[in-house]
Amino acid sequence: MTRRTFLATSALLAAQPRRLPNIVFILIDDLGWTDTGFNGSTYYETPNLDRLAKSSMNFVNGYAAHPVCSPTRAAIMTGKYPARLRLTSHLQGAHRLPYSKVIPPPVRLQLPREERTIAEALRDKGYRTACIGKWHLGGEGYLPTDQGFDVVQGGDTAGSTSSFFYPQWKSKIPLEGAAGDYLTDRLTTVATDFIRDSGQQPFFLYLAHFAVHTPIEGKPDLVTKYAAKSDPTNPQNYPDYAAMIQSVDESVGRVMAALDEAKLTDDTIVIFTSDNGGVTSREWKNRPVTSNLPLRSGKGHCYEGGIRVPLLIRYPGVTKPGSKCLTPISSIDYAPTLAEAAGAQMSVMDGRSLMPLLRGGELDREELYWYYPHYSPQLGRPAAAMRQGEWKLILFFEDSNVELYNLDEDPGERRELAARQAIRANDMREKLERWLYSVRAQLPQDNPNYDPKRAMEAGPPMGPLPVK
Repeated sequence: MTRRTFLATSALLAAQPRRLPNIVFILIDDLGWTDTGFNGSTYYETPNLDRLAKSSMNFVNGYAAHPVCSPTRAAIMTGKYPARLRLTSHLQGAHRLPYSKVIPPPVRLQLPREERTIAEALRDKGYRTACIGKWHLGGEGYLPTDQGFDVVQGGDTAGSTSSFFYPQWKSKIPLEGAAGDYLTDRLTTVATDFIRDSGQQPFFLYLAHFAVHTPIEGKPDLVTKYAAKSDPTNPQNYPDYAAMIQSVDESVGRVMAALDEAKLTDDTIVIFTSDNGGVTSREWKNRPVTSNLPLRSGKGHCYEGGIRVPLLIRYPGVTKPGSKCLTPISSIDYAPTLAEAAGAQMSVMDGRSLMPLLRGGELDREELYWYYPHYSPQLGRPAAAMRQGEWKLILFFEDSNVELYNLDEDPGERRELAARQAIRANDMREKLERWLYSVRAQLPQDNPNYDPKRAMEAGPPMGPLPVK
């Protein structure tokens, strides 16, 4: 080839429109940070995820935007902090806490229609969009079809299923199946059909599994398999939960195979993550569901076990296969990242595009924030938190106490340093309070009817107060 021909060919290729990347976003419900092989589990088996990790960037400090599900999902859709959205608890009917020490603020019970979602932005760019599985961001008038999704299967107001087996799941999940079908498998079939039916049109597939949320129900043969290898010295030793994780892993394998079969693997961004940390409280059959060790606590808490989650991003030609990123990132960052990748337009967001990190560079951001001003069913107390470099501060609203940890030296948050690092703790507290003011966060109020004995007898709350 002559130099003139080479230059002419290069100019022609440059003038051709760039193919928009397909996007597959796989969101698991309640999957803990160490619930996968690529993050260290020796009991759960995740060969497909481990294979995906070898071709992806693993974000070791990947965070959910919130310790419970709906707020994180809202952050994924909008790129905004749940505090700014006034959507700070899981969406389940009103409750009363007449004797608690503080009165949590009311919350919205749906993602507002005026919020532009990443699905709407991508559809405006010509993407075919699908929400397969859990939505949990509002009912009639606020469903996925109202928020930018063309194809919707299984997504409505439900935050969980009554059963993972058909036809029992139909009592809560609007999805057809055959007798004995397993919900994770059925959602995967719908998702792979969507991939095959998309043809040459770029697509955004939001596959939001109900697994591994309660009820903890695995397929019987897999439960038997993990019961045989259960080790009481390993804190991760629940066969039913391990079976659910294997089904999730098989789902990922089927999705990747569908991309391979359609010859779309190299044209598709794949994101795999969870909406909050694993469940370590005894809310299911009076036993912990999993262990997030070495992290502290789990879902419903602002400690690391409640908010740090597994996160893989595979962007062929951009991310280095098998690489690890130590920079802390949050669910608020997905929408701006995907908007930049697709050249789509979004409104002002709290998140940052992760493209610099995906290319091996750095991200210009100093802090991340969390705000959960409610009592959680997992016995979490109303709190806010921030991470600044290796430092983590948690502010508890019941007594205005703060806790400070150095996560580089103490990822398990065992050594509280607020008294020994008083200047740093005060500085971070001031920044956290300024952030709460900047997003117009509604704060808990002191309860004049506080009664510690009666509050304890009432047990954990089951849902937020709605905004009137």
